[in-house]
Amino acid sequence: NLEIIVRARPTPEELADADIGPNGTLLGLYQGQPLSSRGSYYGNTLPDRIFIYQESIESICHSEDEIVDQIQTTVLHEVAHHFGIDDDRLHELGLG
Repeated sequence: NLEIIVRARPTPEELADADIGPNGTLLGLYQGQPLSSRGSYYGNTLPDRIFIYQESIESICHSEDEIVDQIQTTVLHEVAHHFGIDDDRLHELGLG
């Protein structure tokens, strides 16, 4: 129950959700309740969402191959949040 959405750029609200200033770069964002924190009460909710921001990714890459690699890293990073893995652990795994 996970929706992946590609957008050109993050909204100001999405930047704020990620604690990033208006001039910061946000490559992806997970919105939802991680699987690891759901209890038996969980249900009747919309799908969790992962946003991938095309222009942000393109702005830090210098070739099509880099774009493909960055998309893969960003999607894996956000899916990991869906499973309850935090940023510190993702940095340890090389997905920070």
